[in-house]
Amino acid sequence: MSAVANEDQEFSDHEHSDTQNVAPTDIAACDRAAAIFRALGDTNRLRLLSLLMTNELCVSEMTALLEDNLSAVSQRLKLLRSERIVVSRRDGKHIFYSLSDGHVRDLIANALAHGNEPD
Repeated sequence: MSAVANEDQEFSDHEHSDTQNVAPTDIAACDRAAAIFRALGDTNRLRLLSLLMTNELCVSEMTALLEDNLSAVSQRLKLLRSERIVVSRRDGKHIFYSLSDGHVRDLIANALAHGNEPD
């Protein structure tokens, strides 16, 4: 018997846990999560979000810290805001950005921690 056939046989003989109480995750929730992962799937956007892990910042502060141009930072923020990853508030002439909630903070922190794991 080939190794693949043997593995298939082992899988089919495996005792499965009780799956009667397990429901698939709602498709709309999966679509939303996939959109969030797409938005996070860019190095420059993740660098921007890492700045917001501890403080809210305005666009000009982020531009200076990232040594990037205002237009590029603004476009990234627009996409992140549309996916509800960041929120903004106006204070006079400045618009300050922060992470939208603890879920986003945890997701980014975990992704960056995992990225720092040794090979």
